[in-house]
Amino acid sequence: MADYKQMWTDLGMDLEKHDLLCEVLPEAFGGVYLSQQNRPQGMGFYDFVVSEIHGVRPAEMLEHQKQGGKVFGTFCVYVPDEVVFAAGGIAAGLCGGSQFWVSGGEKVLPANTCPLIKASVGARLDKTCPFFLIPDMYVGETTCDGKKKAWEILAGEVPFHIIDVPQMKRDKDVAAFEAEIMDFIAMVEKVTGNKITAERLGESIKLINNKRKGLQRLYNARKASPVPISGKDALLVTQIAFYDDPARCAQMANQLAEELEERVARQEGVFPANALRIMVSGTPMAIPNWKLHHIIETAGAAVVVEESCTGTRYFENLVDESATTVEGQVRALAERYMKTNCACFTPNPGRVEDIVRLADEYKVDGIIDTNLQFCNLYSTESFLVKQALADKGLPVMHIETDYSEQDYEQLRTRIEAFLEMLRK
Repeated sequence: MADYKQMWTDLGMDLEKHDLLCEVLPEAFGGVYLSQQNRPQGMGFYDFVVSEIHGVRPAEMLEHQKQGGKVFGTFCVYVPDEVVFAAGGIAAGLCGGSQFWVSGGEKVLPANTCPLIKASVGARLDKTCPFFLIPDMYVGETTCDGKKKAWEILAGEVPFHIIDVPQMKRDKDVAAFEAEIMDFIAMVEKVTGNKITAERLGESIKLINNKRKGLQRLYNARKASPVPISGKDALLVTQIAFYDDPARCAQMANQLAEELEERVARQEGVFPANALRIMVSGTPMAIPNWKLHHIIETAGAAVVVEESCTGTRYFENLVDESATTVEGQVRALAERYMKTNCACFTPNPGRVEDIVRLADEYKVDGIIDTNLQFCNLYSTESFLVKQALADKGLPVMHIETDYSEQDYEQLRTRIEAFLEMLRK
């Protein structure tokens, strides 16, 4: 690993506390990832990214700022990255996925706040993550009440823009989100000093669409049996996609997908052809949250698809590229983003339909519907999910967890019992 201590010092990071994180991560990553057999060679790039997780990309972002560019830290799949890149900026996903940052968030947030929110706030307040210290502006949204209040706290640290996500999907709601994107464009133009033209926005739409296409191609390879890549590796690819350079992300995802397609042609897999095929649905798993996938796959089952923000919701729908005016492009953006089925919407039949469709496309044997502790949206919606899947004859287990390892053995016992039931 290169020496980034001067960069971290210049950012004002708490180096002593950060060193504790740097000591733990390699061991955790090695135990979860490097212990796997027959991994695709293309995963070498993603292993490198993790080995330099607080170095390479932050250095690129800082160099961008030195050249006069702006960096926007984003917190949700409803933030249209296309707008940021159209103005010559960089957008980087910031959601925290580590227990390491939770205690910092609990200094200002109630303990019964979901770990993703606590970790995201804690990473900034404890000054232990460069990604949270570099952005010129944060961009959040209104998908849950916990986030809305957390944004007010983070706004005391960093300039903050909030995109209001409508809670229904009527025509007037799509129009309302369209207006939110126009407001976002005006803000991004002001911060960057760059005008967003139809030409620039069109190029940016194609850039992000290409990233989505690369991830779609990778996921399509997971439909094969035997599956050519582990769920853990596929999850890591998606997690890194949130903050990597989008052109590089597309390039590396396509290279990996090509290797997987060659494996599929040879009928080569990382699990036996008769291994159980599992879908994980529910709340997102921000890096480095790999606990659930690790438990499932060390129990002999393969995670073949994720219905989550760190899965299909992130890349499944493309933006229509045919519009030639900013107004038309913004409408296309609004329509694309409003197709994403988060539990924040009511009514929300689309999410259940997604799960049923994906279960068929990926030929899954069972579904593990997961909920980050204190996320009331997904926890409540799990009732409707279980009800709908029971009607379809699809086996499902609901679990609630956080980022700690305290429930690891309990989860392992429950998951092994679920898998055993599926084998009978």
